[in-house]
Amino acid sequence: MSGKLLRMACTAAVLVLAGALPVAAEPVPDEPVPGEPVPGEPVPGEPGPGESGAGTSGPAGGSLPDRPAVAELLSRLRTLYREAEEASEAYNAAEEALKAHTAETKRLTGDLTRVRGDLARSRADVGRLARAQYQGRTELSSALRLLLGRDPHHALDQARLVRRAAREQASAVARLERGERRADALATQSRRALDREQTLTELRRAARDEAQARLKEIEEMLASMSEEEAAEVSALEESQTADAQRELLAGGGLDGARTPSEEGDEALEYAAEQIGKPYEWGAEGPESFDCSGLTSRAWARAGRTIPRTSQEQWRTLPKVPLRALRPGDLVVYFPGATHVAIYLGDGLVIQAPRPGARVKVSPLAANPLLGAVRPDPEARPLRTYTPPRLAPTASAGPDTGYDAP
Repeated sequence: MSGKLLRMACTAAVLVLAGALPVAAEPVPDEPVPGEPVPGEPVPGEPGPGESGAGTSGPAGGSLPDRPAVAELLSRLRTLYREAEEASEAYNAAEEALKAHTAETKRLTGDLTRVRGDLARSRADVGRLARAQYQGRTELSSALRLLLGRDPHHALDQARLVRRAAREQASAVARLERGERRADALATQSRRALDREQTLTELRRAARDEAQARLKEIEEMLASMSEEEAAEVSALEESQTADAQRELLAGGGLDGARTPSEEGDEALEYAAEQIGKPYEWGAEGPESFDCSGLTSRAWARAGRTIPRTSQEQWRTLPKVPLRALRPGDLVVYFPGATHVAIYLGDGLVIQAPRPGARVKVSPLAANPLLGAVRPDPEARPLRTYTPPRLAPTASAGPDTGYDAP
């Protein structure tokens, strides 16, 4: 068979075989079964492509582990505020100690300068006497010459001169020795005071850095919270404060009208005048305050100096039971005595709460109570008393310093 006929036969065979094979049909999509998920469509309650499960609720409506609950957010926020205030009070304590030691260093330096001046004069006196005696110009040398003379009366007189000159010399030497000892002692004290001053400066700087770090954490936490979370945290905070206040008042220990002392009344008036001014750590007025800055300044205005920090106010001032509270007393909070307010009466206090808040009227139980102290325990309460006039907004704002962004 020729090549051309062979090619024609092969082509015919291929066409016959192709017609005998079945043709594959295009796939037809199945009808969706009711109740089953359709491929490619997101399932309700599950994150879609590119989404994470953070911030969503599980089948039971609970929060997923990577989203803090509202109570946890409030707890963390309160911890940060407390740590910031602890650092602030540590700064205040270092600042007060530094002021005292700076004054002591200044006094010692002045004393040392005066003693060194006296010492220089004493050395000059001793040197002058020594030179005069060596040159034969002192009363002592003249007396010795006269003592050897023939007239006994003159000898007796000159003997007295000899004794006087000897006493003067001995006195000059003694003054010199005392001055040297005093100068050495003052120099040692001055060096120690300077060392202590440097240590306190470092402590103050460390406390300042700690407070600023805690405040930065607070700012970052507030910035990370959504409006809904901030509202929930604020509502939970108010609810917890109200519960604590009801529990405190239920015992009836604060019942009955009490009046302040005259000084307590003046301190309260001053504190009431500061309502609305911002909290600022380390501040003691007149434009801003921290908690102990307000209470110490209020009592200073009343004419009584009390310690600057809440810890020292708690440690040094006479304590009074809560059932005996009278207006003007100081209420101290937290186990470390890191917060303080001034009692207004009727279960209320005036306080500079915490960063982000302003001086305001708050429930007595706004923070965990430690106890109370009285700056003027010997003073008698007033017979008649008119509480300070308060603006309608005196109680506005959070009681623990929380301020929503």
